[in-house]
Amino acid sequence: MDNSSGVGVIDKAALVLDALEAGPTTLAQLVTSTGLARPTVHRLALALVHHRLVSRDIQGRFVLGSRLVELASAAGEDRLIASAGPVLLQLRDATGESAQLFRRQGDARVCVASAERPIGLRDTIPVGTQLSMKAGSAAQCLLAWEDHDRLLQGLQNARFTPTVLAGVRRRGWAQSLGEREAGVASVSAPVRGPSGRVIAAVSISGPIERLTRQPGRIHAEVVVNSAAQLTNAIGKSAETP
Repeated sequence: MDNSSGVGVIDKAALVLDALEAGPTTLAQLVTSTGLARPTVHRLALALVHHRLVSRDIQGRFVLGSRLVELASAAGEDRLIASAGPVLLQLRDATGESAQLFRRQGDARVCVASAERPIGLRDTIPVGTQLSMKAGSAAQCLLAWEDHDRLLQGLQNARFTPTVLAGVRRRGWAQSLGEREAGVASVSAPVRGPSGRVIAAVSISGPIERLTRQPGRIHAEVVVNSAAQLTNAIGKSAETP
C-alpha cells in the first residue's frame, strides 16, 4: 500500500517520526529504519529537533519531542490512555489482579494507566511510576521486538536472557517470577501502534502465591486479548478522518 501523500519532505519526516515511535534511536538506526540516505535523515532529524517534534536524550539518541505531547493534549485526548481505563478494569475483574499499562520512556518504563485490585494483597503501581527496563514481563514485551542493536543494549545487566525474549516473540506474551520484586509475578502482552510497532505493554501483577509459578498458563489469553483491544482502538483512531 502506497502511503505517499505526494509531498516528499512531509513523507520523509513522517518516516523519521514513525521510526522514533519505538523509542530512542541513533542516526544509523534511523537510516536503516527509514531507508533514506544518511544526509537526508540527519537534515530532517535536526529540523524536527528545531521544532521540538524530536529531541535528543543524554546519550545523543533521537527521541520523540515534547511538542508532540503538547499537540496531543491540545487535540483533546490520547486514544491509548483514553481506551485503557475500561480495558484495564475488565482485565482486573477477569483475573482478580492489579492491571497496568506501561510505555517505554528512554531507559525506563512508565505506568500510564492502572486498575488496582480493591482488596487483599496486591502489587500497587500508581500511574506515573517509573520502573526498570531490565526486569519484569512488561519490560520483556517492550524490548522483545526491538531491532538487533537495541536488543543487545537492552539485555545488558537484564534479569532476563535472549532465550526468554525469543520465547516472548514466539508466544506473543511474557511472564516473570520475582524479576522486578521478590514474591511478585506478572503477565504482559504487547500493544502495537498503527505501524505495527510495539508502543506499550498491558500487564497484570500480584503475589506468586496467587498467580502461581506459571502465571502465563492461567492468564496469558485474557491479557493478550486486552492488548489486542487496545491495538484495535488505536488503529480505529488512526483511520478516523
